Amino acid sequence: MPSSYYCPAPLVSPHLGFGIDDWKRIHHCIMEKSSGLYAGHALRHVDGLDQESSVCLHLGLTDYRTFVGTNLNPLWEKFLIPSEDDSVRCQHTSSPLGNGAIVETSDNRILVLQRSYNVGEFPGYFVFPGGHSEPEELGISDHQNDKGLTQAADLNRKVSQEMFDGIIREVVEEIGVPAESLTDPVFIGISCREMNVRPTAFFFLKCNMESKEIYQVYSRAQDGFESTQLYTVSRDELRKMALRMPGCHHGGYTLYELMIQTVEDARQSSVSTMIA
Repeated sequence: MPSSYYCPAPLVSPHLGFGIDDWKRIHHCIMEKSSGLYAGHALRHVDGLDQESSVCLHLGLTDYRTFVGTNLNPLWEKFLIPSEDDSVRCQHTSSPLGNGAIVETSDNRILVLQRSYNVGEFPGYFVFPGGHSEPEELGISDHQNDKGLTQAADLNRKVSQEMFDGIIREVVEEIGVPAESLTDPVFIGISCREMNVRPTAFFFLKCNMESKEIYQVYSRAQDGFESTQLYTVSRDELRKMALRMPGCHHGGYTLYELMIQTVEDARQSSVSTMIA
C-alpha cells in the first residue's frame, strides 16, 4: 500500500508573461465550452518515492479552477520548468491526481468505458473507470498549516486510505457494481500524460460478476451519464482500444501489462525452482 505525505503548501504562481486577467479570461472561456468539467477540490500530485516494499506519495491540495488555468491552459507548457525531476518541472501546475481502475471480471474480461461527448476532457475517448479521490471526504477544504505531528500522521494515514476507498467508489458509481463484488485494490503505479502533464494513479481490481451481469447493472449506474457505453474486452481487444485512450490511460494499460508480465515471470521462476 502506498503511504501518502500530505503537504499543505499552496501552489506558487510564476511570472508567465501574462496577467491575472488573462488567466481568468482563459479559465472562463474553457469553462464555457466544458459544462461537464468538475469544479471541486482534488489532491495535487507533487512527487513520489519508490521504496523497497512501499511507495510514498507527496501530495498537496488543488482545485479544478487552478487545473483549468494551468494544465488545461493553451499555454500550459509555459508553466513547466526544465527539469527531469517532476516535483520541480511541474511545481507551477495544478496537476490533480486522478485515479483509474483496471477491473477484471469473473469471465476474464476488462471493463472499458467510452466517455460521453458532454464531459470536459477527452469526450468520446475510451477510458478505464475512475476519477479522483475526494479531499472533502477527509474534511480537507483548505490548506492546513497548524497540524501537530500526531494530527499530521493521522491525516496522512487517512489520505492513503482515501486513495483506495476513492477508486472503489468511482467503480461503483460509474459501473454500478456493488462494492462487495470487488477485491481490495492493488496499486500498480502512476501514469502521466505528455500533453498537459496530468497524473493518474492506477489500481487493479477483480470483480466476482460476469460480463452479462455487469451490463445489466451499468444501466443503473449513478454516474452513468459520464459515459455512453460499457465494453467488456479481452487483452487483445484492450491493446487496440488503448490506442484511442488519453495518454494517462494508455499509460495505465502499460502498467497493467507490466503487472501481468511480472506475475507470469514470477510464476515461471517459481516452477523452475521447484523443478530444480
